[in-house]
Amino acid sequence: MGKFLAGRLVEIGVTHAFAVPGDFNLTLLDELVAKTELNMIWTCNELNAGYAADGFCRRAGVGACVVTYGVGGLSAINACAGCHSEDLPVIFISGGPNSNDFGANHTIHHTIGLPDLGQQARAFKEFTCAAVVVQHLGEAHHQIDFAISEAMRRQKPAYIEICCNLAGLSDHSFIDPPIPFALDAGHTNQQSLRAAVAATVKALEGSIKPVLLGGPRLRARGRRGAFLALADAFKGGVATTADGKGLFPEDHPQFIGHYWGSISSGCTCESVEASDLVLAVGCVWTDYSTLGYSLLLQPGKVVSVGPDRVTIKGGETYGCIDMEPAKVVTVGPDGVTIKGGETYGCIDMEAFLRALAKAAPAKPTSLVNYRRMAAPRPPPERPLATADQPGDKALTTRALYAQVQGLLTPDTCILAETGDSWFNTVKLSLPAGADYLIQMRYGSIGWSVGATLGYCLAAQAQGKRLLSFIGDGSFQVTAQDVSTMMRFGAAPVIFLVNNRGYAIEILIHDGPYNQIQNWDYTALVKAMRHDGKAKLFTARAATEGQLASALQQAFSADKADHLAFVEVCIDTDDVSKELLEFGARVGHANSRAPNPQ
Repeated sequence: MGKFLAGRLVEIGVTHAFAVPGDFNLTLLDELVAKTELNMIWTCNELNAGYAADGFCRRAGVGACVVTYGVGGLSAINACAGCHSEDLPVIFISGGPNSNDFGANHTIHHTIGLPDLGQQARAFKEFTCAAVVVQHLGEAHHQIDFAISEAMRRQKPAYIEICCNLAGLSDHSFIDPPIPFALDAGHTNQQSLRAAVAATVKALEGSIKPVLLGGPRLRARGRRGAFLALADAFKGGVATTADGKGLFPEDHPQFIGHYWGSISSGCTCESVEASDLVLAVGCVWTDYSTLGYSLLLQPGKVVSVGPDRVTIKGGETYGCIDMEPAKVVTVGPDGVTIKGGETYGCIDMEAFLRALAKAAPAKPTSLVNYRRMAAPRPPPERPLATADQPGDKALTTRALYAQVQGLLTPDTCILAETGDSWFNTVKLSLPAGADYLIQMRYGSIGWSVGATLGYCLAAQAQGKRLLSFIGDGSFQVTAQDVSTMMRFGAAPVIFLVNNRGYAIEILIHDGPYNQIQNWDYTALVKAMRHDGKAKLFTARAATEGQLASALQQAFSADKADHLAFVEVCIDTDDVSKELLEFGARVGHANSRAPNPQ
């Protein structure tokens, strides 16, 4: 059975699986290790294994995490919840108790001391689109294929638990070699597709200065290309939300910046909120992305293209269903329902965007207006220090990101941890081909370390290098898997932003709990080197000149295959103006008085 699972993982694109061994998954791990096309990456803990699978999935389109029962699975479930929130098809695989223990009223280790062995599966069911427990060999193929298919189709994580005494066994029901895995592309009801496109075209034709707005759910499948085709036909201004950064080329002539309410790029907020129609594709509106619910977007001016429906100006809705025997299940990116639930079948989001691109009228007015308003970026206030002409000015946030901007190429990717790194990296201009990673919906501090590991291993084969911006408080949550990066040859550039506290939480609601113990971060990372043989470069920068020197070395040709760890020392109060406003607005939203009872 383990051999079958390993083959399926490789078929869907998992080249690296992230795992922690435990007695319930050891036989399964033997089977996975035997699959030469599958690289097993041993992380320091299960939470980081899940975060690494998250990062890998963001580049490869799918990921896998393997843990043991109870203490392993329950540790990884936080990462699984993040994958569900962020629409990532990661397969969480757990070894399970011996099949004979189910129903035998046995109390086993790694549990809460009750003979209920289904608790972990029930817990994962809340955070996955499919959760299966393989207790019978004859059902194994079907259960594994079902879980994987659901994850890929719905772009959500799935859970597979395999009893420890079954992983190494075969069965007469197994076909050798297995039938190749195939996932149907999804059925699109052409009548429904035409109806949804016609309604959207009618809304566009009735507008004067519409704007196209892209969000994070453009990441999946072929949606980016379809969105780009729509933009080219539309010819008006195109913005993205902050968590949709990088999903539309920022060097595209129609790009007008990032929309994030009052902390948007220059003139982007005005262009979006003053338009008479916003075609919002793949956007997710949370208290964070709406800046504490302070956006001025009116539903009556928005055509919303979501993962399961198209809503025209807050009214006529084209939704999605997936018909299964004896039940109706809402599907991720498909479908059409007309007002009040009258059902006409399924529409694939990519198919909808491509069909709309062929029918959409050209509406350039919003772009013309934006160009009239937008002023060119002002020159730097003063020359920055360089490695050749070092300066002794104390390092500031502005100077840090100004120097980083000059290093970005099509082969660099940016990862921003929860905190002020969000606001500073969103302002960076991405060259064509550069990628951007952010976990805004779930916002779990510490996610960045594991995600850096996973993304690097997926991207390095394509010649990409990741620049990760991680706050000191976040780093302290998951720091140990920097050692795993060195062990398996991941070569990111990590900027450890040392501002001695949880800056984002200080701005939302301050208290003594937001101060942290300062570490000697570079010494810690050096201590993780494996027998001193790992390829590692470290530096500590407290001035502009020290940063310039560190960057010159970190990005030199002979350090391209090194993990570069640069600790940048920033004053606690040196935060972006965007974080100041974000903190005030989110803090206000959090402290709203309860409604009258």
